Amino acid sequence: MKSPFSPPAEGIALVVSDVDGTLVTSDKTLAPATLAAVARLREAGIGFTVASARPPVGLRSLVKALSLDLPLGAYNGATIVGPDLTVIEEHLIPPETARAAAGQLVAEGVDLWVFARGDWYLRDPRAPYTDLERRTLQAEPKVVPDLGDLLAEASKIVGVCEDHAHLAGCEDRLAAALGDGASVHRSQPYYLDVTPPHLDKGRFVTWLSRHLGIPAARIATFGDAANDTPMFARSGVSVAMGNADPAVQAAATAVTSGHDADGFARGVERFILPLSTG
Repeated sequence: MKSPFSPPAEGIALVVSDVDGTLVTSDKTLAPATLAAVARLREAGIGFTVASARPPVGLRSLVKALSLDLPLGAYNGATIVGPDLTVIEEHLIPPETARAAAGQLVAEGVDLWVFARGDWYLRDPRAPYTDLERRTLQAEPKVVPDLGDLLAEASKIVGVCEDHAHLAGCEDRLAAALGDGASVHRSQPYYLDVTPPHLDKGRFVTWLSRHLGIPAARIATFGDAANDTPMFARSGVSVAMGNADPAVQAAATAVTSGHDADGFARGVERFILPLSTG
């Protein structure tokens, strides 16, 4: 864990949470305890929002269920939207990088998805994990014969594979090949995300800090994956989920239980509310 753990003197003023593997359960639902925890934060005067690898459309159901009223980070923070999903700030993958990433992923034998123009595009609607993504986003993909024309406007490219070990190897190889041209992280063991360079969830936390006038020391973050560790580094308190890899847990100031065991709610109760001055 990060050390030493020094609670902010003025208390936590904002919580930023990852979504999949953190805020929602394995079946992509918000547990009653999670809904209650977010309500407790609001009652304590603590702001709450999310940072996710999801596209904006995949955050719509959360806005409604959690009554979110602050900017949200989509595509790992590369796109910032308001609660009505209006784009506040948007960045795309450089076209040449997008083409290189897509070519290597196809050569690696993984399925390819492209998120562009506000939609989710793929070639095979029956490929692995498409049904899961439909449930997650509560949206249907656009099926096209060729993804090439979309690569000049890509917000996110995803390599999808049932062989998790193979995809982990792809992550290392693709990151090395693209260098500073893109951010490359697995958001799930079966999803390898390529997003715009130098833009991550940590940058979104910093943007919120400046936008809302809240010092980083008074911001707490929750997450479960490697793409969450940049926001751990930009916040005063960070909580890793019990289902997170050991390296992710080691990057946090605290560890809670898993996302299927009310980990977010337990973390709020144990690590955040005691630091509230509300």
